[in-house]
Amino acid sequence: MCGIAAFFDPDGRSPEPAWLEAAAAALTHRGPDDAGMHVEPGIGLAFRRLSIVDIATGHQPLANEDGTVWIVYNGEVYNHAELRSELESRGHRYRTRSDTESIVHAYEEWGEACVERLRGMFAFAIWDRPRRRLFVARDRLGIKPLYFARAGRAFVCASEIKALFAFPGVPRAVRMPGVVEHLTLRYAAAPATLFQGIEKLAPGHHLIADRAGSTVRRYWRV
Repeated sequence: MCGIAAFFDPDGRSPEPAWLEAAAAALTHRGPDDAGMHVEPGIGLAFRRLSIVDIATGHQPLANEDGTVWIVYNGEVYNHAELRSELESRGHRYRTRSDTESIVHAYEEWGEACVERLRGMFAFAIWDRPRRRLFVARDRLGIKPLYFARAGRAFVCASEIKALFAFPGVPRAVRMPGVVEHLTLRYAAAPATLFQGIEKLAPGHHLIADRAGSTVRRYWRV
């Protein structure tokens, strides 16, 4: 179990490092072994790690060869070794033994269709600098959680709702129908949550946030 958080501003405003540090701190229990952060104009990524695969060199956020694609990722991709063999044969160069890096190169090779090649449980956010967009995805059955909201003009997402509150502008308001859902069902069905303005990415869906806004698409059906 790891914890991720991401901030994307379509106007190019960089997040304050303190916001990302607070978001990561809220997720410490998910990843006690390591922490990381990446900030550049328009984007901020934060990570808390529970080391399982490639303990020595699996630090995140992790980038591709030229630093134009960055990822924070929670989960495990069971077919990452097979993907690595295929991607290396296509010219991609690896620096680690982590399954995280296979997702990065799969995104470079197949774009948003990369999720169709992944077998496992995952939630991740990929910063695509050339396209100035954030690509967010969740595994087919929703084993790994991912929540998102608006913080003013910015888009934010995280493994847990409390990490979203680290970003100024995310409302702290209860959604009353959500209270009824929690009292009767003990959960709120995706994309709804207990809070106004905060949604969960549904299982088998991915999301693209860019200057035009955010778009959610379903990539898998039972």
